[in-house]
Amino acid sequence: MVAAEWAEGVRAGRVDPVALTEKVLHGIEAADRVVGAFRKVRAQQALAEAQALATRSDLGELPLAGVPVAVKDVADIRGEYASWGSAAVPERPAAEDGEIVRRLRAAGAVIVGLTRVPELCIWPMTDSPEAITRNPWNPAYTAGGSSGGSAAAVAAGLVPIAHGTDGLGSIRLPSAMCGLVGIKPGADLLSESGWYGMSAHGSLATTVTDAALLLSVLANQPELAGLTEPGPLRVAVSTDLPLTHAPVPKALCDAVFHTADVLAAQGHSVERATPDYGVEATLGIAARWFGGPSEQADELDEQLLQPRTRAQVRFGRVLRKAGLIKPGTKERWLARANRFFEDYDILLTPALATLPPKAERWHTRSCPANALPSIRVAGFAGLWNLAGFPAMTVPAARHPNGLPIGIQLVTTPRGESRLLGLAAQLERLNPWPRLP
Repeated sequence: MVAAEWAEGVRAGRVDPVALTEKVLHGIEAADRVVGAFRKVRAQQALAEAQALATRSDLGELPLAGVPVAVKDVADIRGEYASWGSAAVPERPAAEDGEIVRRLRAAGAVIVGLTRVPELCIWPMTDSPEAITRNPWNPAYTAGGSSGGSAAAVAAGLVPIAHGTDGLGSIRLPSAMCGLVGIKPGADLLSESGWYGMSAHGSLATTVTDAALLLSVLANQPELAGLTEPGPLRVAVSTDLPLTHAPVPKALCDAVFHTADVLAAQGHSVERATPDYGVEATLGIAARWFGGPSEQADELDEQLLQPRTRAQVRFGRVLRKAGLIKPGTKERWLARANRFFEDYDILLTPALATLPPKAERWHTRSCPANALPSIRVAGFAGLWNLAGFPAMTVPAARHPNGLPIGIQLVTTPRGESRLLGLAAQLERLNPWPRLP
């Protein structure tokens, strides 16, 4: 069953939220030692929340009634501390729930745990001295990052939906690696502080219905849960990698072209076209990738950071001091992106620029050794954080090595419903296996 069906069962009284939570906790206990999705499992607290939920007078009206949800280890949960994957972050429990968790609780969700992230959410590979977060489809590969724990938890069937954040692809990259639907809304919908306004809260799920349902709760916009397949759209298709124009693996491109054929057969106008990415915008997101974590680290004990992170932070401070993180970079890229979308409603690209990195102890390696595979795999993602445009990944194919292959859909601000509707159409026309 998926989240929407579980919630319907709880609302109707057919499903006991306590028994559902117990079932999910047993699954986590049995399987998480393999995938390494959770930094903290809230077993006793989750059961208490489920018991309290069962007595709510408004249970029949809650969109996530009784649904066990995983939250990325950056969100404030009363009585827990968000570690951001770092020993440098003080272990001070939050006195109150943050806004994201408040909205989840108000919708009837049961918070079962905090999912693992790489230190300060910098990398698209999730590992730490305590665990390596692995891809449930092929444990030799990473589950991605920085929302890698959330992706692993959903892809392994431990929870039906999970919260994530996306600063330079941190929802879309792990979703694509793990065969999930992952959506980063526009900056005007669910942006969060830090990373120069590029990061946004979003959802990861195995179905479009569930991704839309969770996003509607996180954004406090119930209408986002109502999926409507769109009429004919103007779709631009591009496999041209920004900046380097390096070749993209054939299997990843083939998934894009197959998706384009599916859309064309459905009556959409589909043609090859690539935005004017330019050089400046790509360098601008690289500068922000270094600068954003360095601002967060200003409040931390640098000696407790991992060596790769210390190097990242120090270079970020150099860039900040030199004044190289300029608002004009975003403004000029945004103008070019808006011109491109005057002619198109959707941009279709690969979600990843390379195959996922292997699941290894990346935190023990140098900053350059981490940066190179990070930059290579994420080439299609980050520019849409800088622009603040909604973007999402949808499963589209399977690689011979067993890994899922995802495609990326991008649209203009306030176009989340358009993205979700088109993704629902693809789910119907080109369905994917939900779990390994």
